[in-house]
Amino acid sequence: MAKVGIADTAFARYDMGKVAIDELKKGASVRIERYTVPGVKDLPVASKKLIEERGCDIVIALGMPGPEEIDKMCAHEASLGIIQAQLMTNKHIIEVFVHEDEAADERELAKLAEARTREHAQNVLKLLFNPRALEREAGTGQRQGFADVGPARI
Repeated sequence: MAKVGIADTAFARYDMGKVAIDELKKGASVRIERYTVPGVKDLPVASKKLIEERGCDIVIALGMPGPEEIDKMCAHEASLGIIQAQLMTNKHIIEVFVHEDEAADERELAKLAEARTREHAQNVLKLLFNPRALEREAGTGQRQGFADVGPARI
């Protein structure tokens, strides 16, 4: 049975880990390992530990960077670390960040976090069990958490 790691943060203002677990359980029979860390810069090592120490086949890394410039810098650094962890482990780590300034208010922020997390959890299941489904979506302008934009036309 496939094992999915959930790396999430206490800094987030929405329980994205709970949402991811719910969506994964709806979509497939998988074992789940959750590892919660303080903030986004802790996600790379949490993801790597989930793979190397807890035997996860894939990880979804969930974070909610704040709206300030320093938060954006920290998110970028975390993204670089997540990429490095993927290369070091040869496993997918699906980064799911919801920046606080993507939404106009708290309600919209919660709805965005919910939708983006669920859609990426579905992508995790596709990567594990049906990669051809992602091939069929190539070039279709998929946007997790927002309406899809569709393909560009010539």
